[in-house]
Amino acid sequence: MCKEKLTKYDKLCDLHVHSHFSDGTLSPTELVELAEASGLSSIALTDHNTIGGVPEVLSAAEGSAVKAIAGVELSTDYNGVELHVLALGFGCGAYGRINELTEDYMKRKRLANKKLISDLIEAGYGISPERIYEGAMGEVNRAHIAMELVRCGYVESRKEAFDDILASGGRFYTPPKRISTPECIDFIASIGARSVLAHPFLNIDEATLRGLLSEVGDRLDGMEVIYSEYDEETTALSYKIVEEYGLLPSGGSDFHGGNKPDISLGTGRGSLRIPLSFAEGLGLI
Repeated sequence: MCKEKLTKYDKLCDLHVHSHFSDGTLSPTELVELAEASGLSSIALTDHNTIGGVPEVLSAAEGSAVKAIAGVELSTDYNGVELHVLALGFGCGAYGRINELTEDYMKRKRLANKKLISDLIEAGYGISPERIYEGAMGEVNRAHIAMELVRCGYVESRKEAFDDILASGGRFYTPPKRISTPECIDFIASIGARSVLAHPFLNIDEATLRGLLSEVGDRLDGMEVIYSEYDEETTALSYKIVEEYGLLPSGGSDFHGGNKPDISLGTGRGSLRIPLSFAEGLGLI
C-alpha cells in the first residue's frame, strides 16, 4: 500500500466530521449541504460519544450528491492515555447498543464536567455555567469550557486552555472512567461496524502505537493516515505503519465548524485531500 497519488478528477471524502450534537457548530443537515457545496462525495458524521445526529445526517443526504456514513467517535483508555476510535458504517439495528454504551460513559462525563466547572469557579475563574450550557447544543465537554475561558480572557486559545488549565490529570480535570481501547474495538466488531483508530499521533508516540497494534492489529480495521494536524512526516509514517500491520487507511479533517475555525470540511487547513477510495476500501460505500 502506497501513499495515494490524487488528480483533480478524483472523488474525495471526509471520514471524521462533527456536528452540534457534540462540539461542532453546524447541524447534520448543514454539514451535508456544505459537503455538497465543497464537492465532497461522502462524509462520516463522527460526533463524540453520541449518535444523536446520525438519523438527521442520513436523512439530509437522501437525494443529494453526498453519501452520508453513520459514525461515532468513542473515547477509550489505553494504559492511562485517552485514545479515540471511530465506529463507522453501522446500521440502525445497532443504535440501541451504541446508546447504551455511550450513555453510561456520558453520565460519568457529565459529573466530571460539573465538578470541573465548580472547581474552576472556586479557584477564582469568573466563568458562567449558564453560558457554557446554553452555548452547547449537544453535550457539554471541555471544548465548551475552554471557549468560555477564552471568552473571559484567561487564555488566548482553546489549545492553550487544554494544555494548561484543562489538562487531563492536572489540577482541575480528572477524566471519567472509559472503556479500554481493545474492548472498544471488539464492541465495534460486534455491531457490524468498521473500527478506525483516530489521529493516534496526537496522543501517543510510535513505540506506544506499535505496542497497541501488536495487541489489537488483527481486530482493528483501519487507522487515520490523513489528518488536519499531521505534517508530511507524520502522514508518511502513518502510511508505513498501516501497511506493516495490514490495516486500511482512513482520513478526516476533524471538522468542528466555528469551534475550529482554521479547519475546513474536507480540506483541513487547505491541503487535505482524502480519496473516496478510503471509504470504499473500508466497505462504507
